[in-house]
Amino acid sequence: MRLFALVVVTSLFAVGLARADSLTDREGWQVLPTTKSYPALVDDLKSTIEGEGMLLVTQASASDGAKGRGITIPGNRIIGVYRNDYAVRMLEASVAAGIEAPIRFYVTENTDGTATLSWKTPGFVFAPYMDEGGPALQELARELDQVFTSIADKAVAAQ
Repeated sequence: MRLFALVVVTSLFAVGLARADSLTDREGWQVLPTTKSYPALVDDLKSTIEGEGMLLVTQASASDGAKGRGITIPGNRIIGVYRNDYAVRMLEASVAAGIEAPIRFYVTENTDGTATLSWKTPGFVFAPYMDEGGPALQELARELDQVFTSIADKAVAAQ
């Protein structure tokens, strides 16, 4: 029985590691593999968010939670980014779109020790609300697409 449990745990660990490297381009996503370590990319993303005049509104990490339970899984952190002036404009265009804020970046640790930065583009996130939000929401999404791309590019390039 112990051998069976060891095989199951080992298999789950291997599957978890394989999943860490499975982020690829998908509809509405931007995926930027880096040569940075997971902690370095998280730190660079946080400092870049502030440097671009945006706010880090939320963050969550399953790997930190697991670590607190004595379980080691590849690093992952979700970082929610927004700013109140964008929130007000979004809500003026579509109250329903408010469920999508803050828009999130996703930092994942790869099996080789590097990290990947991913995010759903604001244009994709707000797409279901475009009929309701009209040109105002379309313009906001375009602006935020540029802001998120700038943050990501600078975070990935930061030394």
